[in-house]
Amino acid sequence: MKKTLLLLITAGLILAGSSASAKNLWAYLTYTTFNSPEGPYVETYLSIAGNSVKWIKQADGKYKAVVNVLMTFKDKTGIKAFKKYELNSNEMADTANLNFQFIDQQRFKLANGTYNFEIQVSDKNKSALASPYTQNIVVDFPADKPSMSGVEMVKSFTKTDMPTTLTKSGYNLVPNIYNFYNGPDANLGFYAELYGLDKAVPQDQKFLVCYYIECFENNLKLNDFAKAKKETPKAVNVLLADFNIKDLATGNYNLVVEARNANNEVLLSKKVFFQRTNPNATYSLTQIASTVIQGTFAEKITSADSLKEFINSLYPISTGYEKDFIRFQLNKSDLPTLQKYFYSFWQERSSAEPEKAWLAYKDQVKVAQANFSTTIKRGYQTDRGRVFLEYGPPNAREGHYAEPNTYPYEIWQYYTLNNSQRNKKFVFYSPDMVTADFILLHSDAIGEQYTPTWKVFLRNKMTAPVDISETQVVNVWGDFSEDSWDLPTTNL
Repeated sequence: MKKTLLLLITAGLILAGSSASAKNLWAYLTYTTFNSPEGPYVETYLSIAGNSVKWIKQADGKYKAVVNVLMTFKDKTGIKAFKKYELNSNEMADTANLNFQFIDQQRFKLANGTYNFEIQVSDKNKSALASPYTQNIVVDFPADKPSMSGVEMVKSFTKTDMPTTLTKSGYNLVPNIYNFYNGPDANLGFYAELYGLDKAVPQDQKFLVCYYIECFENNLKLNDFAKAKKETPKAVNVLLADFNIKDLATGNYNLVVEARNANNEVLLSKKVFFQRTNPNATYSLTQIASTVIQGTFAEKITSADSLKEFINSLYPISTGYEKDFIRFQLNKSDLPTLQKYFYSFWQERSSAEPEKAWLAYKDQVKVAQANFSTTIKRGYQTDRGRVFLEYGPPNAREGHYAEPNTYPYEIWQYYTLNNSQRNKKFVFYSPDMVTADFILLHSDAIGEQYTPTWKVFLRNKMTAPVDISETQVVNVWGDFSEDSWDLPTTNL
């Protein structure tokens, strides 16, 4: 597996997400698990933002920054691996331009099992101490069946005959730590290892390595970003590949890597979440040009205004490309185009019964309208409405609208999200206290707004301005935000 952690070290705390400033130490961490003849290992990639650390002038007149790092892996029996070290930057002639990162890579040999990983990072040249950040990491490479390493996102790779700590399978791999690709980033590279397929696939047969990009929201496979190749089964099969994502629209995605046998059965599969922002990518109407709507429910909708409203209501469950259509092409499209788009949208999601799927969603739009609309927004346009329509009703919902020291707020909890995430929560608040428009302030769900300072923002009703370097607040009478986050109780 691969996991990305955004760590902000400030005022003695390791946090995630906020605006960077010179006051804060910014650290980004990802990790990937691999197997080897010597046993499994976890590889960590730590990046430090150069403009967030204190640079000290050295005897030779150049400047250097130093970060203290402590990484520990524990299981139920105690510490199984740890490293405590100083991460030194390269020396700089001056500190006029610190808009860069310096990167560290470590490997920890660990047996199969579940570990509590703890990291502490602090600037050696500042007085603030780092509090530990913890994360469970699973190492799972069974000897009796095939398995796959994590998928390492790669910024660049070069063939080498002189191995270093960056070397795998004869290539030096420079990791892409951030899992975020902006407009100019046209290449998505990645590396993975597949183990033990020689025991699962007959030697006289090939197997298929498939890799593709899918939409995060609905797992819709993007055929323009899909490749496959036949491989001979080995003890270790290596995949080093890339995609040109110049035309990939803004949105949330999964990179999927699979191994399939001759019967097209999935033997191994891994997914990695990433985000893309790309203002130059647009929805192509050629995708729906051949869509046949004769005799369908879409043909019966003959009002362009009604269709535009229906399509607008699809925004919460739309992919990046579809959101681009709604934003930029909806209002200038004619009725036949709208009908084709609308039918194609639901046919992709339910090829057998597209109309039934639309009517079920339409009912949920009505629920969102009744519960979350404001004087200036329809229900599906609000943050609560969007989350409700995208993920369904929460398992628990608790609202606090009259606490003396906080803005009105709600906390929603989902026991399971998208059949993969567990125990995820959303915090909404109403800072204007007039329109009853509750804005999404914070969530620990993948792809959602992450604001570790959310408790401070809630308190901004009584305390201004907000200090984004602080994440903890002193409990006062009438404030239940801590309890509500731990255990929201009221069902929707």
